[in-house]
Amino acid sequence: MWAATCASTWYVDPTDAVVVAVVGPLTLSLATSLIATQVKRGDHVICVDNMFTGSKENVAHLLNEPNFELIRHDVVEPILLEIDQVYHLACPASPVHYKYNPIKTMKTGFIGTMNMLGLAKRCRARFLLTSTSEVYGDPLQHPQTEEYWGNVNPIGERSCYDEGKRAAECLTMDYHREHGLFNTYGPRMALDDGRVVSNFVAQAILGQELTVFGDGQQTRSFQYISDLVRGMVAMMDQDEVVGPINIGNPNEFTMLELAELVKSIVNPDVSVKFIENTADDPSRRKPDISRAKELLKWSPKVQLKDGLLKMLDDFRKRLEQAEALERRRTMDGFSPKGGPP
Repeated sequence: MWAATCASTWYVDPTDAVVVAVVGPLTLSLATSLIATQVKRGDHVICVDNMFTGSKENVAHLLNEPNFELIRHDVVEPILLEIDQVYHLACPASPVHYKYNPIKTMKTGFIGTMNMLGLAKRCRARFLLTSTSEVYGDPLQHPQTEEYWGNVNPIGERSCYDEGKRAAECLTMDYHREHGLFNTYGPRMALDDGRVVSNFVAQAILGQELTVFGDGQQTRSFQYISDLVRGMVAMMDQDEVVGPINIGNPNEFTMLELAELVKSIVNPDVSVKFIENTADDPSRRKPDISRAKELLKWSPKVQLKDGLLKMLDDFRKRLEQAEALERRRTMDGFSPKGGPP
């Protein structure tokens, strides 16, 4: 993924209580970890999410905090808030979700971003947009620097997401300031969101085959959620840097290497199953983070193996809960259609 910021030159006095709007989704650990960080440091956090892919359970532990609010709202509709900072994360990021309703995905990328930029402009607030490494498409440059314009299919199956985020970056640059990040993983990721790390970990825990698309030689770079949150907060809290700036871990892995690492950590007995690749799947992905190191003094700290170990307990617990619930529903004779089982 990557991100962008747009801000006026207005300065937030750190001695004052800062009102922060974090705009969905509550699926990935990104939003919930960012919210927890901001709440802990004393900011007043307003979370806005339409719950299309999010879950209230991910912030249940914060609902009684006096400096946290949760609002159910869709960003394609305007909203009036009084805030100092906007973290705009809204948009389905998993292929499973953004392909489910491609027109809605495109509207969120363009209209949702326009509404959030309008909110930031009205309040003279700092604005940070999380975009995606998908804006680089199937890159002809490797690793990808912030100056690379990308190689994207504008009418393919992934285009609603790719071009929606490119449109969001265009709008943000027109409001005049940018920032950026790559694939992220960690606790509280949706178990069924279709992204490779969550897929492999869940499959390994359940003793299922690890499904690898294509020949497994396509590469990605993965960063742990705590590294990403540090980078986003560093970008939001400074006044000097104009983006874009890549936030990601430059360590590059093939999908087969990731599968073997997950097997070694979670369940060595599972096998790998190769299936047909999806359309327009990028062959290589690796961020050049030189600007983040130089200008934000930021670099990732968590290595992939350590990060996978950190998310295992969370995944095991939630999978056990899901299995227990399914057993109880079966024993109770529950039928989703309301008829006899």
